[in-house]
Amino acid sequence: MVVRQESAERADRIFHALADATRREIVALTLAGEYSVSDLARRFPMSFAAVQKHVAVLEQAGLVTKERRGREQRVRGSAGSLREAHRLLDQLADVWRGRIDRIGTILADPVSDPIADAGAHLDPRDGKEHCHDRDRRPEEP
Repeated sequence: MVVRQESAERADRIFHALADATRREIVALTLAGEYSVSDLARRFPMSFAAVQKHVAVLEQAGLVTKERRGREQRVRGSAGSLREAHRLLDQLADVWRGRIDRIGTILADPVSDPIADAGAHLDPRDGKEHCHDRDRRPEEP
């Protein structure tokens, strides 16, 4: 998976924003309906300023949009950004599935067993590496 720097930074902002339980709840609420920042602040046991900061983090990540209407700031969730987060998680899952499949293939193939290959040329008597008989030089007297 090739990820451009811009995409990686966007993914970092999205997942950072979603790492907090309060922000996840704000996203869930605002996907179901539009709320003013004041309405959101009343729902959480924290100051208005703290909720504003959470909304700002979500807005920077593109997970919500804010629109001023008169004296109110209205907050609405962005389903598109959540779809993007889902797509990014799917890509990561595909990468890891591929890695796990390759590991499984390597472990299941007795011919390419790296552990067995590592010990194939060890003499159990002394633990030193020895060549096959056909590869040995004649011993000097």
